[in-house]
Amino acid sequence: MSARTWQGPSAPERLSILRATRSIAIVGASSNPARASYFVATYLLSSSPYDVYFVNPRADEILGRPVYPSLDALPVVPDLVDVFRRHDDLPSVLDETLAVGARTLWLQLGSWHEEVARRGEEAGLSVVMDRCVKIEHARFHGGLHLAGFDTGVISSRRALG
Repeated sequence: MSARTWQGPSAPERLSILRATRSIAIVGASSNPARASYFVATYLLSSSPYDVYFVNPRADEILGRPVYPSLDALPVVPDLVDVFRRHDDLPSVLDETLAVGARTLWLQLGSWHEEVARRGEEAGLSVVMDRCVKIEHARFHGGLHLAGFDTGVISSRRALG
């Protein structure tokens, strides 16, 4: 993997992106509960104000909602495109995102593509990479422990170190 040179939006800028977002399209959404996209989808549907749409050409329904074969098949132009796809698929997802007129391309944890980020920003998109929409939303809205996840553990033990 080459060195990371692209600088993404700061935490206040990511909060601003999420506050301006009304609709999210999850590209690569899965009906498999073991997949990250499923976990993110359940969170967004139950704990966020967003209208959520699923995009996957090999599925018809996820969580009781229709699934669309592509971004251009959606009934709305999504504000944010949340991507759960392989690295090699990211340039074509960028092209679709630009073609439909979305404002933000958000690549999930572990997903990093400098050329896609550069091309997206040059075309006027906000681009976020290697971050989870669920984690960021929960973090900004009090749903996460400082370590990044809501552990559900309350303890009087003092932290070491």
